[in-house]
Amino acid sequence: MQRKPADLPDEPADLPDEQAAVEEDLAEAPPLELDLSNEEASPGEVLKGTAVIRAHLRDAPKGPGVYRMLSEQGEVLYVGKARSIRKRIASYARGIGHSNRIARMISLTSSMLFVSTNTETEALLLEANYIKQMKPRFNVLLRDDKSFPYILLTGDHAAPQLTKHRGARNRKGDYFGPFASVWAVNRTLNALQRAFLLRSCTDSYYENRTRPCLLWQIKRCSGPCTGEVSHEDYALLVNETRDFLSGRSRAVRDRLAQDMGEAAEALEFERAARLRDRIAALSAIQGQQGINPRNTEEADVFAIIEQAGQFAIEVFFFRTFQNWGNRTYYPRADRSLTPSEVLDAFLAQFYADKPAPRLVLLSHEIENREVLGQALAMRAGHKVEIAAPQRGEKKELVDHAAQNGREALARRLADAASQEKLLIALGEALGIERTIRRVEVYDNSHIMGTNAVGGMIVAGPGGFMKSHYRTFNIKSEDITPGDDFGMMREVLRRRFSRLLKEEQGREPDAAPQDAEVFPSRPDLVVIDGGAGQFAAARQIFAELGVEGVSLISIAKGVDRDAGRETFFVEGREPFRLPPRDPALYFVQRLRDEAHRFAIGTHRARRKKDFTKSPLDDIAGIGPARKRALLHAFGTAKAISLAGLGDLEKVPGINAATAKLVYDHFHDRN
Repeated sequence: MQRKPADLPDEPADLPDEQAAVEEDLAEAPPLELDLSNEEASPGEVLKGTAVIRAHLRDAPKGPGVYRMLSEQGEVLYVGKARSIRKRIASYARGIGHSNRIARMISLTSSMLFVSTNTETEALLLEANYIKQMKPRFNVLLRDDKSFPYILLTGDHAAPQLTKHRGARNRKGDYFGPFASVWAVNRTLNALQRAFLLRSCTDSYYENRTRPCLLWQIKRCSGPCTGEVSHEDYALLVNETRDFLSGRSRAVRDRLAQDMGEAAEALEFERAARLRDRIAALSAIQGQQGINPRNTEEADVFAIIEQAGQFAIEVFFFRTFQNWGNRTYYPRADRSLTPSEVLDAFLAQFYADKPAPRLVLLSHEIENREVLGQALAMRAGHKVEIAAPQRGEKKELVDHAAQNGREALARRLADAASQEKLLIALGEALGIERTIRRVEVYDNSHIMGTNAVGGMIVAGPGGFMKSHYRTFNIKSEDITPGDDFGMMREVLRRRFSRLLKEEQGREPDAAPQDAEVFPSRPDLVVIDGGAGQFAAARQIFAELGVEGVSLISIAKGVDRDAGRETFFVEGREPFRLPPRDPALYFVQRLRDEAHRFAIGTHRARRKKDFTKSPLDDIAGIGPARKRALLHAFGTAKAISLAGLGDLEKVPGINAATAKLVYDHFHDRN
């Protein structure tokens, strides 16, 4: 039960000494003196929130832990960690010296929850997990938390595979990274294949080869699958690759150069040419790394930049004295926070699911440097040093990251300003009075009804919001193959049924829409199609009761000529926009992006079907049994024609499994 301040005991001597002192300090605190320029944080609301916090003070743990501040609707407003939760809560309850952000947070607080931990380090890790999971409104939020790609040299096969890896590192082998982007990994892998000729195919593909593949013919693989290279020689290539990726690139190149010279002296010019090409491939890798540090073997470099109330954090990855790419993050943070505070909160979330290097370089000093270093060392299993260098090569690396971040933030602000102007122009052209913050564009893709998919792309003031893109596999069996109208109805019904269900689960006044938070409900829906598609979309909106969402459809011009599109809008006759209207170009960009996304999804699904085996549809047939059947019969068609007795003779296939396979191909239950 929550108590008002008047319910607090009059005699603090009855309480433990520390708590009595806290209560006494609160009683003697001066009246509330806050800067409440924001209308949401009125003095009365702040006093009410302060009373709630005081009521929870008695139950607050004395030691380290994590606290959560909740609104009346149960929304988590803020997650924080503290060395002493009770002292931190007391600082909120004093009611003086708070920034406008803290005042707003206090005014919305209706209850609090506490979790004790053994150490402040554990509290930091728990806080980062809670923030990523609950996304509180008043915390600094890492918006893009995708995992980074790695290069994996497998260790669970006689002929190790060199491949790209993302996600949990469960497979046995050596992981090299992280790389900032998939593009950087693919570029490096291509050069490594030319330099070391390691296989990139999957284990199942490898085991089913009877002759060398195309990669062997174009000198991108040494062909271990068919014995074109011995296991001993292939192991040497694997060791050279591991040495190169581990930082011993100079030794590898010198060894290859020596072998090339010896081959030339022995008049083995073809072998010398192959070694020359391998050396050139290695040089290409190192030449594309950008700036490479001379004395810093392994480090992550973070530089934070603030401009126009926006924050950008530039991250560079250096491994084995090489630059393995960079990425820019735009965390959601209150403008009242300092760059050091934003960077401090960002780092804990960034490393919540990523291993840390031995050195982390920062552009600003942070408050939790020692605690964060201990937490990262606990997870990584080695010492992690965190520093803000003031001179030397490390300072140059930080300055270089800051310059890149400054340029990236300037481009983002310019693009956002241009995008907002385009959204305003689009609203004026279509007669939409309210501000457009979220646009959803839908398109379908299929070939004669097969592999039909629907694509939804999303755009807003920040440009294309690719994390909000969605695909819809057309599932309904009632739709005639090739029925575009039926496909559009299914896609819109699924999308808006789910949206309405999610909105019904929230209270009307819960979590008022923050200008920094991208909305989940669209202001405008764009359909790629003519009058028929528009009618199908209107039918679904009417059927579900969708309100407050503008709907338009775009029909391609004569001969599909861009610039002569016809627009269908509710309550207006079909019309065209002037050929040079910026709004028209903007709509064309949106439509083309939706078309690209839908086509790409359709092709990926079709490609997957091309490589799908009939054995994949049999429950209980895993990779090992599938491999045994293919070894015995060669093809899936031969398996389908085999008799039950022949299937039972296959090693690893028992009578029950043989009957399962036989019944599947002969339509027997």
